[in-house]
Amino acid sequence: MPRRDDWLVHQLPVGMVEDEFLVRFVRIFQDIADTVVDQVDNLPHVFDPTVAPPSMVRALGGWVGLDWVDPSTSDRRQRDIVRTYFSLLRWRGTKRGMRGLLELVSEGPAIVEEAGGIYQEGDEPVGIGHVLLRVETTGPWATEADLLRIVRSELPASVTFELFVGARQIWPPLPSDDPPTAAAPTFEEVG
Repeated sequence: MPRRDDWLVHQLPVGMVEDEFLVRFVRIFQDIADTVVDQVDNLPHVFDPTVAPPSMVRALGGWVGLDWVDPSTSDRRQRDIVRTYFSLLRWRGTKRGMRGLLELVSEGPAIVEEAGGIYQEGDEPVGIGHVLLRVETTGPWATEADLLRIVRSELPASVTFELFVGARQIWPPLPSDDPPTAAAPTFEEVG
């Protein structure tokens, strides 16, 4: 916000402006106040992930539980992740939110299949919800363990899930001594 160079002196009554000592004295306070006022004027930008300092972008993400952003990722990508995650918060725990999150992490298409639905009271199925999650890769920075941790933190606690990266089943883990059964369908076959 532009301010006059003499914004504080300009507020003095006309009679006081004629006193040279008083004007110099007030300018000292104006110089000190300028640093504070500049910070206050910049305050709205500190909370905007598009222009905030990089450390503040990560702090903003931390405030909403986004603790998985890799600090070695480029500043621009971190800003994109935080901004996108903010927009996904209202869909947290839903099919749309989970698909958006998987696409954000993997930087590719994601498939979310769930057995939920809308039912009349008394007609709802008994049992725990289950969801099937598929991505082609974990993305450029996430490991399979990272992806699993992120998915666990985002799904409602009562929901069970299966997570596939490509044709590999990540969760639940397959017994190590048993070879995987039939290969999981690819994106083209499912989607």
